[in-house]
Amino acid sequence: MSYQPIENYGIIGDLNTVALVGLNGSIDFLCLPDFDAPSVFAALLDNERGGKFEITPTFTDMKTRQMYLPDTNVLLTRFLSSAGVSEIMDFMPVELPNNSRSLVRRVTNVRGEASYKVICAPRFDYGRAKHRVKMIADNQALFESEGDDKTILRLTASVPLKMQDGDVLADFTLGAGKTVDFLLEYITDQHELRSDFEKFITESLFRTVNYWKDWISHSSYRGRWPHAVNRSALVLKLLTSNKYGSMIASPTFGLPETIGGERNWDYRYTWIRDASFSIHALMRLGYVKEAGAYMQWVEKMCRDVKGRSQLGIMYSIDGRPQIKETFLDNFEGYKKSSPVRIGNDAYNQLQLDIYGELMDAVFLYNEFGETISHDFWEDLKEQLDWLCDNWKQPDESIWEVRGGKQHFLYSRLQCWVAFDRAIKIARHNSLPVNSRYVRQRDRIYDSIYRDFWNPEKKAFMQFPGANTVDASSLMMPLLGFISPKDPRWLSSLKRIEEELVSDSLVYRYRPDAAAPDGFEKHEGTFSMCTFWYVECLSRAGQLEKARFYFEKMLGYANHLGLFSEQLGFEGEHLGNFPQAFTHLGLINTAFNLDMQLNDIRNRNVNDNT
Repeated sequence: MSYQPIENYGIIGDLNTVALVGLNGSIDFLCLPDFDAPSVFAALLDNERGGKFEITPTFTDMKTRQMYLPDTNVLLTRFLSSAGVSEIMDFMPVELPNNSRSLVRRVTNVRGEASYKVICAPRFDYGRAKHRVKMIADNQALFESEGDDKTILRLTASVPLKMQDGDVLADFTLGAGKTVDFLLEYITDQHELRSDFEKFITESLFRTVNYWKDWISHSSYRGRWPHAVNRSALVLKLLTSNKYGSMIASPTFGLPETIGGERNWDYRYTWIRDASFSIHALMRLGYVKEAGAYMQWVEKMCRDVKGRSQLGIMYSIDGRPQIKETFLDNFEGYKKSSPVRIGNDAYNQLQLDIYGELMDAVFLYNEFGETISHDFWEDLKEQLDWLCDNWKQPDESIWEVRGGKQHFLYSRLQCWVAFDRAIKIARHNSLPVNSRYVRQRDRIYDSIYRDFWNPEKKAFMQFPGANTVDASSLMMPLLGFISPKDPRWLSSLKRIEEELVSDSLVYRYRPDAAAPDGFEKHEGTFSMCTFWYVECLSRAGQLEKARFYFEKMLGYANHLGLFSEQLGFEGEHLGNFPQAFTHLGLINTAFNLDMQLNDIRNRNVNDNT
């Protein structure tokens, strides 16, 4: 079976879930009704058993293009041939009543005449449940899952539909300027048959376009790379739950970090780490409302674990901590990369770095958003008190290695951040400063210089006794632990360049080094680490090199400006897609580069006046 490359997809969504639309006009991924619900379309992971919603013109010499309507998440797929031009406009209306979910596909023939073939073939419960199809009108069909989820989908079209082997098909021909609409709805008890089909489609289109244009207009970014930054912001917004305020790491599951390998994780959950990093990016763009919604979600998580255990590393979008990992044996996986996993057993891991990432996000929100409440501070103190007693433990850290715990530098660094930011928050809010936090912060500072510095290699190492560096140490100057021009840091940066940088792209670690990740096959370069590297270069004063590498990295985005988690040997996208980590890294790096370049320009202007 042939698969569309991961980078051949665009993303649409309604702040509850998302769909992936291929360059070939097929929707090959959609979970309903929420991000982490079972899939109804997953041809991206199994062409035959996954399910899809495909609309294709029957041109013989067809070329395809894909673009977003400017400043929106409304996607346009264009088919070009000697016979004419046709388009599919895909979007998911935002803020519908009754918390409903709808997917709209508008087909327009721009020039010439074209025939189209349509197949809507949902496969419920990750392709594991059978379903029934019922025609309720010549242009309306119901798909009813026979699985435990009892999901019901309704397909309405402005052309006749027909059933075939559990799927719904359509064949039609359009002349120039003619349009056909398709509406796929997730049905609840509150839904009634639509008598205003054409009006609903048209009004939904304009409401959705206006919603996204209004949202992006509130961005404060006025720098050199507005297209890349705004698209990244729109991606981060798509990954945010309107209902809960949480943000998922990526909307997909099972997409491999190595083709044919086993690192096929489910990222449809909220990592404290990823979402906290995202707050940095959104705050920089001026989106305080989104940052505040996430802070409320975190406050609830801290309150819920009070008196029981430490904060978890990840949760479902509604805050459930149990995300048991299982295999989908019925899916062969993207390009036969198996097993396909749903759920994520990493929720059981100890990752001490999340405390630093959380406290840094709280510090920024308290500084530039709103002052945190007394009760929230008391809940945070419970987490910090736990950290005081446990920061010396080995853990799995940021990369969630499954080859055994270590005393990772990155976790030690973020523990320092946790106490440092807690002290700053207390002083900023005129709160009593816990002297224990000061002592632990200073002990960690000494520990990093004593235990992680290798005088022979002249670098901070991945963990004490390791013989390699880790790209996560690029965060040391970005978090204010060390000056970006400190000699020890510059020699560490040089060691990272020698061991982990390929041209401008950065591997996160060497899998064959002393901290194996439990899997054999190697992975691609980690795109967020590339952006960290660029920011370190710019802060070190290497601005020309930093800008050159940043703009080269932008060239690895797909045709829509979207990034996955990693890049393979041939520049292909690997891992779940699109990835919040990568896009927030792009935003933060663009801001830093703009600031550094503006400082140089202003100094030059002053010198010439």
